[in-house]
Amino acid sequence: MPRKLSSADEDNEGSTTNNLQPNHAEKKKTFSTAKYDVTRHSDTLDRRKVEKAMAPPQLTADTWTSPNKPQPSSPTKSEPSAASQPEDKMLDPRTRRHLRMRSPWSCSLLTLTATLSALLLMLYILYSFMTWQLDSKGCDMYYTRSLFFNFADFDTEHTRFASKYSLHLYREIGFDEDRKVKGVPVLFIPGNAGSYRQARSLASETVQYYYNTVQQDKEALSAGATSIDFFSVDFNEDLTAFHGQTLLDQAEYLNDAVAYILSLYHDPSRSQRDSGLPDPSSVILIGHSMGGVAARTMLTMPNYQSNSVNTIITISAPHARSPVSVDSDLVRTYQRINDYWREAYSQKWASDNPLWHVTLISIAGGSLDTTVPSDYASLSSLVPSTHGFTVFTSSIPGMWSGADHIQTTWCVQLVRPIARSIFEALNVHRPSQTKTRAERMRVFKRWYLTGIEDIAEKALPHTEPSTLLTLEDQSNTITPAGNRLVLRTLGGNEKPNAHVLPIPPQGTPGQKKFTFLSNLPLEEGADGGHVDVLFCSVLPLQSGHSAALFSMKIDLSDGRAGSTRLACKNAASDRISLPASYRTSQFPFDKTPPFSYLQYELEDLAEHQFVAVVDKASETTRAWAIAEFSDTMESVVHINTGLHRLIAFGSRFKLPAERPLVLRFEIPALHSSLLAFKLRMGDHACGYNAELFTPLLRQYLSEPHESRYSVNVKEANISLHGIAPFMPPPLRSQAKNNGVALQFWTDPTCGSSIDVSLRVDVSGSMGKLVIRYRTVFAAFPLLIVALVLRKQFKVYDDSGVFVTFMESMDFCLRTSMPLLFLALTVLGMSMAVSSTATPCITSTGWFKPSTNATESAVDYAKNDLLLGSQDSIFWFLVPLLGLLSAGLCITINYIILGMISLLQIPVRMLAFRSTAPRHEHAKKSSIPAFAATSPKRRIITASVLLLLVSTVIPYQFAYLVACIVQAATCIRAFRHVRENASAANHHFYNYAHSILILMLCVLPINIPVLVVWIHNLAVHWLTPFSSHHNVLSVMPFVLLVETLTSGKMIPRVSA
Repeated sequence: MPRKLSSADEDNEGSTTNNLQPNHAEKKKTFSTAKYDVTRHSDTLDRRKVEKAMAPPQLTADTWTSPNKPQPSSPTKSEPSAASQPEDKMLDPRTRRHLRMRSPWSCSLLTLTATLSALLLMLYILYSFMTWQLDSKGCDMYYTRSLFFNFADFDTEHTRFASKYSLHLYREIGFDEDRKVKGVPVLFIPGNAGSYRQARSLASETVQYYYNTVQQDKEALSAGATSIDFFSVDFNEDLTAFHGQTLLDQAEYLNDAVAYILSLYHDPSRSQRDSGLPDPSSVILIGHSMGGVAARTMLTMPNYQSNSVNTIITISAPHARSPVSVDSDLVRTYQRINDYWREAYSQKWASDNPLWHVTLISIAGGSLDTTVPSDYASLSSLVPSTHGFTVFTSSIPGMWSGADHIQTTWCVQLVRPIARSIFEALNVHRPSQTKTRAERMRVFKRWYLTGIEDIAEKALPHTEPSTLLTLEDQSNTITPAGNRLVLRTLGGNEKPNAHVLPIPPQGTPGQKKFTFLSNLPLEEGADGGHVDVLFCSVLPLQSGHSAALFSMKIDLSDGRAGSTRLACKNAASDRISLPASYRTSQFPFDKTPPFSYLQYELEDLAEHQFVAVVDKASETTRAWAIAEFSDTMESVVHINTGLHRLIAFGSRFKLPAERPLVLRFEIPALHSSLLAFKLRMGDHACGYNAELFTPLLRQYLSEPHESRYSVNVKEANISLHGIAPFMPPPLRSQAKNNGVALQFWTDPTCGSSIDVSLRVDVSGSMGKLVIRYRTVFAAFPLLIVALVLRKQFKVYDDSGVFVTFMESMDFCLRTSMPLLFLALTVLGMSMAVSSTATPCITSTGWFKPSTNATESAVDYAKNDLLLGSQDSIFWFLVPLLGLLSAGLCITINYIILGMISLLQIPVRMLAFRSTAPRHEHAKKSSIPAFAATSPKRRIITASVLLLLVSTVIPYQFAYLVACIVQAATCIRAFRHVRENASAANHHFYNYAHSILILMLCVLPINIPVLVVWIHNLAVHWLTPFSSHHNVLSVMPFVLLVETLTSGKMIPRVSA
């Protein structure tokens, strides 16, 4: 029996039965009412007449017209049906459009065009991300014979997380299989879903390097080097990147583990250390990925023991901001940690800074790391350069290659410098087991930086003269001032041969600097390499200056009178390794022996008068060497082209024929990490035999320290991690953005110019959007769906018609969406302009401005809004990502429609089998699509779910349940529309369908925390979550979904 509603409000709420009917103010029967009236009296009517009377409602306009309009009376036997009239004549244009858009599958030409454009653009961006501007992989796999010992006695008496986490000690089979501690403790911290076994490569290298090298080096042992006890933490592959409380739990456990590790050295039964050495009071931390963030979090926890950590080395760690910003607890935890570190370094006095003794090194993998954006590894907003720095793997000497997120744990070229730097930073004679902070920073700079950076420290001023060089006053081995020394072959002499260059006097115009390049290694000692570079000063002829004081003597005077003795320092300790560049070279990390390079400013050589290049090769070789004093003003070129012009027209410049060995081109406008460029070098007229080496290119940033080399340059990709979206501003007031610099090493003996062109790489630039804006797709689609829902409700309130999702999307694409994105574009441009403005800064740090003081007036959150862009030239990103999000929402809509269409088939089959009506017409009236449930039952169901949320389960689980229930409601509503295509049924389905899309767009924000909760259950960690039990976060959705299960339509809002 049909249920007649007595008012318009009841009509808007809908019916709980299968026979939903519209009822108007005039209370006249509609065609649908006539349909069921005929059905009710089918026993007295001819079947053919019944079918004829039931047909018109499928075509009439009363289904889509406003309930406030008077409706035509029901057709009778003597009165012709309205459906018999031509449809185009009886329907106005708006009603005809409603009929065309009645199907949820309908799509307008505008919507179809926008969708196809968005999908093609998305495919193009993904293709660019996977194929363009990719770094070559140069890592070699490290192989170990590992053995781990678990500390079972590190139980609940020491930490409350003993049942969830565990601590292990690494030993190498064949070298050290004893579980007693005997060296300096180092603790490895795995990252998100990481394993404690990821420490194998680094731990194995420390063991082998100690027993094969350090143990035989008496000088290193006397300096404080010793063996290393490598510990590793098993976090049961915890998902730290998704959950803030998990990060805090790990930090608390790590502090407990550090206290336990230090206690092992006080137990004689578990320690084999020399009793004359002080017991360790600190542990060196090495953190991978989120393990590096956990290491910094340790120092902010209440259970942290003061000075128990003074050295932290992190690998691919997102320090600046969270890689997945969907958990509010994680965002707040990040903010609290970073504020603590910034506040510590803003103290005026070192005694007030709890981190004054801590050194923090951040190593980033570069563009090959697609798990964590390497921009986030920057420490420029957290730590001054006196206490730490950020370096990319492509800058580390000998590696010269990027590395993906997992490769950084086993890459041979990375593991070795890390292990060696740790040994050099040790001093077992001090309780901290390490050298002083300044000495540690000097060690890490030497091992991780190229040596060309401005902050690189030279060892020459701190070394003592080791070579006595005797020259004849009239010797022709002295190169005239201003000339370049070029040695095309070395060797062939019975004794060493020296080539001397006079050092220009201080104050010489032009800001001179010395550069040296050779394909031979520079080594110290008489038995060292085939070539030495010595910086000499005249040795006075006084008694007391014995030749025995020098380890090496070179006499070129042949015992003649009128000779000059020079006391010389060897520059091998300042050697800079460069990738070899020949015509056969392909990659910087080729196995070809590297070049040796030296660079000194004239001020660094103030106490010397000569530079001597000593050829010690006994046999003639094809080795070569170039040395010169060049004018700094001539070797540095500033390209002041603006970014707009650089993108539109590119840049062209020329390397002159008469040029120094090294040329540097600075491009301040090229500073964004979202842009990629192509550099092409023309051919130069230098014969194959005459060419010493092919052009070598280094592109670099001064902050963070990122250098990328290109050998045998003909074409090179220019792309670095400069200013990136959503990144906080630098900590230091004097930190200036100098943009990308291009440094060329070319053979100056060729005597021909080289043309260089630089143009934007559009395809490569588009690929840069993926890694930096991937989280935007969790926010922008939600905005699109909100706009569509707003339009649906507006039309519903005005006309009583709840249009389909696609029709509302068409409305939005024509009106509100362009206006919204235009407003957001203008807002984003204004924010970008304001973010680049220089703030009023007052230095309050205990560092002076010249030593990297921090600023209290810096707004570190100013780039968190919208697209986080700091350059107005990227205004197009808002409409671009808006179009992509709209296409994504339309795609999701059709995917949901397809899934509902498929799932409703088995639902209909089950419903058909569960009922056996006598008459076919009774089937529809006997099976209610939405069974009526009492308010009491719905209140109890919702209350139980909310009670579980407040006590046991996170609200994300309740939200997932709500999504599943809403999906079931949509399936039932869709089946009901298929069986009874009335207006009210269409309205309700469109409403439920749009709510489901909205909930699914919110679901990705809740999934990560839910995955963490399920993971904890899988590892038998049954302690309830200490967060995410806010009932108010999920109650609106629970109540909404519960209401929709009864089939009730939302009431209209009328003026």
